[in-house]
Amino acid sequence: MNTAPHTPSAELEQLVAEADRGGRHAGGVAGAVLAAGALFWSLFQLWYASPLPFTLSWGIFNDTEARALHLGIAMFLGYLAYPATRRSARDRMPWYDWIMALAAGFCGAYLFLFYNALAGRPGQPTAMDVASALLGLGLLLEVTRRALGLPMTVLGIVFVLYALAGPWLPDVLAHRGASIERLMSHMWLTTEGVFGVALGVSVSYIFIFVLLGSLLDKCGAGNYMMQVSFALLGHLRGGPAKVAVVSSAVNGLVSASSVANVVTGGIFTIPLMKKAGYGGVRAGAIETASSVNGQIMPPVMGAAAFLMIEYVGIPYTDIIRHALLPAAISYVALFYIVHLEALKLGIQPMMASGPRRTPLQKLAGWGMGVSGTLGVMGAAYWIGTGVQALAGRAAIWILLALLVLLYVWLLRVAARHPDLPQDIDVNHPLRPQPWPTVRAGLYFLIPIGILVWCLSIEELSAGLSAFWAAMAMLAQMVTQRPLIAWFRGQAARPAWAQGWREAIGGLQDGARNMIGIAIACGTAGLIVGAITLTGLGLRMTAFVELVSMGNVLLMLIFTAAVCLVLGLGMPTTANYILMATLMAPVVVELGAQSGLVIPLIAVHMFVFYYGIMADITPPVGLATFAAAAISGEDPIKTGIQGVTYALRTAILPFMFVFNPMLLLIDVSSMSELVLVVAGATLASLTFAAATMAWLRVRCTAVEVLALLLVTFMLFRPDWFMNHLGDPLRSLPGSALARTAAELPDGARLVAVLRGMNIEGDELTKTVAVALPALEAAPADPLAAGRQRLAEAGLTVMALGDQVQIGGVRFGSRAQRAGWEQGWDVLEVKVPDEARWSAFWVFVPALAILALVWWRQGRRAGANGTARAAPASA
Repeated sequence: MNTAPHTPSAELEQLVAEADRGGRHAGGVAGAVLAAGALFWSLFQLWYASPLPFTLSWGIFNDTEARALHLGIAMFLGYLAYPATRRSARDRMPWYDWIMALAAGFCGAYLFLFYNALAGRPGQPTAMDVASALLGLGLLLEVTRRALGLPMTVLGIVFVLYALAGPWLPDVLAHRGASIERLMSHMWLTTEGVFGVALGVSVSYIFIFVLLGSLLDKCGAGNYMMQVSFALLGHLRGGPAKVAVVSSAVNGLVSASSVANVVTGGIFTIPLMKKAGYGGVRAGAIETASSVNGQIMPPVMGAAAFLMIEYVGIPYTDIIRHALLPAAISYVALFYIVHLEALKLGIQPMMASGPRRTPLQKLAGWGMGVSGTLGVMGAAYWIGTGVQALAGRAAIWILLALLVLLYVWLLRVAARHPDLPQDIDVNHPLRPQPWPTVRAGLYFLIPIGILVWCLSIEELSAGLSAFWAAMAMLAQMVTQRPLIAWFRGQAARPAWAQGWREAIGGLQDGARNMIGIAIACGTAGLIVGAITLTGLGLRMTAFVELVSMGNVLLMLIFTAAVCLVLGLGMPTTANYILMATLMAPVVVELGAQSGLVIPLIAVHMFVFYYGIMADITPPVGLATFAAAAISGEDPIKTGIQGVTYALRTAILPFMFVFNPMLLLIDVSSMSELVLVVAGATLASLTFAAATMAWLRVRCTAVEVLALLLVTFMLFRPDWFMNHLGDPLRSLPGSALARTAAELPDGARLVAVLRGMNIEGDELTKTVAVALPALEAAPADPLAAGRQRLAEAGLTVMALGDQVQIGGVRFGSRAQRAGWEQGWDVLEVKVPDEARWSAFWVFVPALAILALVWWRQGRRAGANGTARAAPASA
């Protein structure tokens, strides 16, 4: 078996560059312009995200101006960073790329450069406006081809042609069509097309989070997390594979790039997994499956997660809350899968675990570690909130001083000990000592702590929270090496220079990582613009209803299949934008017409999960190719094996669409939270065992079916109870306002509406909306209920015993959830307290699991006796 040490080869570095930063590394003027442009872009985005423009009343950019500058810089840098073809030279800039870069920058920033003139003549573009839009659209499609590949470019062209060719299409697709002037105005001179919501989210949220991840990676946080994972898990059975899973999960905090995650961790874990006995295909598949899921791990998730802020209309903290449990159980299941693989293959620990400890000592060690972590988190919370309560406006300065003291003290602790190694010896791996490894980089957690504090405690916007975390990270990058050198009595000047180089390099890498994402958002806006211009979204409802025959499960299967097909040629961000625009409203609407209330966030998470499968699905999954390049195995075989491991992620979206409790929706008490978390975690383990056909020993076909039944019972206990009785009881529509007043904060108000759609068909559908808390609720229950409804975006009218929806505020929670103005409220649905809890289904599920466990234990004992008999004879 080949166990030679692996380092990032030129091919791997080029693969990461092509996927994330562009493959060109020219020197001279071209290299200087690219570096300066990337640095300027990062500084501009930091300025835009900061509160300084409004504090100084200078340098304020409105949304449209910022989007235009964002796209203009992205297109300019795109032509500098991405060569025209794979055969083009990477070390120099052809003259035609200079011309295209300058033209693209001008056309992309056209709305910014001529903002006042365009605002003075809305809807009346001049010849120059149309020409610039046409040129810009062509240049955008070309840079999309370079950065994202041909499939997305072709898709953009198809949608543009669809907008133009409406009158000549078959009846099912026909529309009025659009002239060149109208199309260019819609796509390029307004915020309906290219400069729409997707690009706005890229400006406001995605860039600053990608920049934060680049800074964390540049300063050494990624290596620290890898070393900590080895220290904690390297000595276990199948340790290298478990290290790959855990390090990829924590690296999700640093980098949302699947390819970069595979390469940075895989160059060590894949050779070690091969040496341990997993084989090249399994090793590459494990690294791919774990790295791809880094995009779903809060708090720094993939770019598509920030788009949900606008599409779903909820704050980023809510998205983190909804994403946390599915991401966690997905990684728990993969951890268990690699453990089962180790059992099946007979893999033994390959690293010494140190002094032998009893199970009680191990439990005590883990208990102290967990309790210590929780204690530190609790102390940080109470100190922070206590200082704020006592010091008032001066609290920020006191907390900042305490944070600086903590940072300096952690650096002093780290300086007393040798630096962490930058790699791992593949031939002779040694387990690092856990506590010395953990304490060597605790200061890396300060920026992440600032991010979480600003998001959850201060309730700042996602962009502003990431700005403060990025500023803390920049300050840390500049100062950490000089301070460590000073504590060690070494020269500080070289360390200062290195710190500044790393900070500037992190800013440049963050901008280069954003080029492809910004271009993807622009091109996806082109597709969305064509949909809104032609009314294709309305036709999709009828089409999907026809294909699925009104069955919600078939509709979800169709949506998942479309996501996977689009993912073969589109990045996750663009895939999500297209599917969120076309399919998410359709699924919610048709589900409502079937009497099923599907939360909008559940559908968007469904699309997001299947979008990330693009990086692993053969034949073009980039993460799979990166892992195969390291393992030296066939990428198709690696991809197929990776898809097998990814089944535990693929099943989750279907579960949480039908059981929103998995997204922590409608969880009303701590006991329910414990049952949901415990049941979902155990279900993910039983599903992993079923797909691997191994629990304690190899499973029989009957045992696999039993494990799948247990999985379903734990994931969907409500399915069984719903057959015994409806979980909701009906009240008349006149009880709408009173019910709204009585429901707890955050609970969903469910109602049955009847009305006429835009096509003249009378429909009945079930909808729901989460009710916000009121700061000062009126004493009258009816007035309080109406006020809560108004906060959610609803105005109701009482007509005798009938209640009608008088108005639905645009962009509100109610509007996104499918409430319709002018529709009658037939019924209000409230939880039936008399019905048995769905969690009683856990009892027979656990009994079946115990029976399978017992049967396998008897077989394992019999096999052990049979193996021991010849030896005793």
